[in-house]
Amino acid sequence: MNKTIKLKIDGKVIPAEEGQTIVQAAHSNGIYIPTLCNFEGAKPKGCCRMCTIKINNRYMTACTTPAADGMEVENNTAEINDIRKSIIELLFVSGNHFCPSCEKSGNCELQALAYRYEMMVPRFPYTFPQKGVDAKSPKIVKDQNRCISCKRCIKTIEDEQGRKYFAFKDRGYKLEVVIDEEMAKTMTDEIAQLAMDNCPVGSILKKEIGYNEPIGTRKYDKKPIGSEFEV
Repeated sequence: MNKTIKLKIDGKVIPAEEGQTIVQAAHSNGIYIPTLCNFEGAKPKGCCRMCTIKINNRYMTACTTPAADGMEVENNTAEINDIRKSIIELLFVSGNHFCPSCEKSGNCELQALAYRYEMMVPRFPYTFPQKGVDAKSPKIVKDQNRCISCKRCIKTIEDEQGRKYFAFKDRGYKLEVVIDEEMAKTMTDEIAQLAMDNCPVGSILKKEIGYNEPIGTRKYDKKPIGSEFEV
C-alpha cells in the first residue's frame, strides 16, 4: 500500500498517495486542473501545458510533477488562469478551428476550455495556415486544421501487437500527426471510434456517422468542462 502524504493546493490541504502526480492528487480530491494532452492510462508528456501550476515560484506541469509531502501548489489564480487562456488562444490562432461546422462541437475539450476561460478575441493574430485533410483511410478522416499535436492518438491507439497507428511527421511549424497508410487499411470500426473519442478536438472523425448526435445533447452543451470537480 502506498504511503499517504499531504500537500496544499491554493491553501487547501489534501491527502495523496505517494507516486501520484499533482493532477491525479487534485482530481481525486475534487480540485480541477485543466488538461488536454493528459489521458488516463497513458504516460504523461506535458505537451499542451494547460495544467501549468506554480510551486515555489516556479512554473511546472501538474501532469508530470509528482506530488510531494508538504508541497504548496498555486493552481486557481488570476496569473495562472491567464496563462491557460493564452495557451487556448494560441491553439485557436495557429489552427483553423471553425466550431459551428465541426462534428465535435459540444464534445470538444478545446472549445469547452475556451468557454471556461472566457476566450473572446485572441490577443494574438490569426495565422490561417494552409493545412490538409487526409481522407484516404477507409475508416477515418484526419483533419490537420484542427489538430493540436497533443499526442493522445499516438499514445493510445495501437493494434494487438502494440504497433502505433499514428505518428509525428516533420518538425517545427511543419509538424503533423499522420496515420500509417498500411495500418489504416486494416483499421476496425472499433479502433476508428476509439481514435475519434480519444481525440480532444475534431481532428479525427470516423466516417459515415456525421452529426448523429443532436446539438444540445452533447457532453459540454449543458455542463461545463470540469463540472465534476469543484468549480
